[in-house]
Amino acid sequence: MLSQTLRTFSTPSIRAATKLSFRGLATASPTIPTTQKGVIFYENGGELHYKDIPVPQPKDNEILINVKYSGVCHTDLHAWKGDWPLATKLPLVGGHEGAGVVVALGENVKSFQIGDYAGIKWLNGSCLGCEFCIQGAEPNCPHADLSGYTHDGSFQQYATADAVQAAKIPQGTDLANVAPILCAGITVYKALKTAELKAGQWVAISGAAGGLGSLAVQYAKAMGLRVLAIDGGKEKGEFVKSLGSEVYIDFTTSKDIVKDIQEATNGGPHGVINVSVSPKAISQSTQYVRTLGKVVLVGLPADAVCESPVFEHVIKSIQIKGSYVGNREDSAEAIDFFTRGLVKSPIKVVGLSELPKIYELMEQGKILGRYVVDTSK
Repeated sequence: MLSQTLRTFSTPSIRAATKLSFRGLATASPTIPTTQKGVIFYENGGELHYKDIPVPQPKDNEILINVKYSGVCHTDLHAWKGDWPLATKLPLVGGHEGAGVVVALGENVKSFQIGDYAGIKWLNGSCLGCEFCIQGAEPNCPHADLSGYTHDGSFQQYATADAVQAAKIPQGTDLANVAPILCAGITVYKALKTAELKAGQWVAISGAAGGLGSLAVQYAKAMGLRVLAIDGGKEKGEFVKSLGSEVYIDFTTSKDIVKDIQEATNGGPHGVINVSVSPKAISQSTQYVRTLGKVVLVGLPADAVCESPVFEHVIKSIQIKGSYVGNREDSAEAIDFFTRGLVKSPIKVVGLSELPKIYELMEQGKILGRYVVDTSK
């Protein structure tokens, strides 16, 4: 059982919170179990085990969330493979798009109550005192704790999060659909802010039909931008146009993608959001972007390099900017777009036990939108 220092369901007002419901399910029982179902791996690239694992105990600054749904991100694939320069903890429970209900509070937590809806983000915690945290660049904190990477994440029924960085989700929100917003949505929203575009300008989204791209199209549209989507295949073209893309460029059929994009946007997009994991596509974006335009790098293909010819880079005076996940302000704004109905998550819900199959589909590039796992299955 959890430590007596945790505030759980102990008062009549808190017990009343257990009467709340979402998606037809009752909130967490007053009794928190000691074991739970989760997906864990013990070595990078090793078997993904769907099994009983211990329920974690929150620290004094943490909340314990009964995770109902978790989005599956391409980053989860990198964490499992261990192909990024930053090492993962092992063994590891992946996942960083977890949406659920707060069932226990650390002794020092004042910002959440039992029964609140809360989200587990990629940034699980930061020091809040370094030069980066002070200026709002919390994800760049050198002491950042990352869900599903250095901190066991949301591919389990109960997970912990630092109360300062955990996302606040309005009561009554559809937890399955909000889950992808907690990483994919926040990430692309921050990237669009980083591009510093004005309403009416063109933005190209490379990898537009994927989990991040499909949300980027919607956020861009909601922000008043004209969207050119880039991906491969007729089905993906129909998909991104249904989300609000004005133009679709199919890289599998285009004979000169740089020319096609520049002609479609009358000189090139003012900004490019690269969520694609293709190094070639990333480098091409520096060629077709408009003079004075901004190329924003988001996707993180292992060992990739962005190439930009120096002469053209200088003459066109373009900017290449990296955009990491958002801070607390970005997170709140991105969730607000969702709760106001301006952005929807194109999701397919499957059981947590099917996670290995989703990883296979990600490796093969066969995913439209976002997969979300139901932790009860």
